[in-house]
Amino acid sequence: MRLEKIMVETDHPVAADSPDHLEPVGTVKDNSRNARFNEKLFRLFAGREEPLRVLDLGCSGGGFVRDLHDVGCIAVGIEGSDHSRRLRRGEWPMLDGVALFTADITREFTVMGAVNGSSSPLQFELVTAWEVLEHLPESSIPAVCRNVARHVAPQGFVVASTSPHSVVVNGVELHQTQREKGWWLERFEEAGLHHVPRLETYFNGQYIRGPRQGDPESFHLVLARDPAALPAIPTLSPQHRALDVWLGSRPYRLTRLALGLDEPRP
Repeated sequence: MRLEKIMVETDHPVAADSPDHLEPVGTVKDNSRNARFNEKLFRLFAGREEPLRVLDLGCSGGGFVRDLHDVGCIAVGIEGSDHSRRLRRGEWPMLDGVALFTADITREFTVMGAVNGSSSPLQFELVTAWEVLEHLPESSIPAVCRNVARHVAPQGFVVASTSPHSVVVNGVELHQTQREKGWWLERFEEAGLHHVPRLETYFNGQYIRGPRQGDPESFHLVLARDPAALPAIPTLSPQHRALDVWLGSRPYRLTRLALGLDEPRP
């Protein structure tokens, strides 16, 4: 059945007390995307007849969502701040209220889909959160993990990147939860999401955000409700793996700088 409309039900449409809303940095400049991650995602779900469903939490400018939306995926982005919406930056002018929405993900929210005039909660084959979790207060992490778990389809999985280090802007600590990987895995395990190392191996460092995408101190969490229900991992050739290693590497970045294809990172 054709999905007619997407909505986000929430009593908290903006994370009004979040430092990232009060001292905006990433929410007013980021618009991250990585075609290599998308390619790997589509390869993983090759042969699927229904459109792939992806939910991106902390979507900022919505670039990742736009790329998936443009190729027919049911892609939804939720941003805690309304700065990008109000500034009409990134992909918001086209996708506001269609695929991009605002909500405080530390509070209960539900993504709804309407078919034939009747709406019901949506679940997703992939839920992502790129450089988001560390920005949330530690007291809210259990609620966030539950929100994520509610939106993951039985055969779906979660990919999140996070950093355990401090970032202070104008005297405000933006990274409110600075924890190592084991701590995060335990919190998600409590919500029924389990670590899937073989998917980490498959993505091979190619994500929307992470060390190869300009966040050298971050690491990734790859989790699933039922690891046994996930699609089979495709066999990757040595050439494919070698290209993964090259894309985003220091020599790759220096080559692009030398050719004038990129600007120096701050």
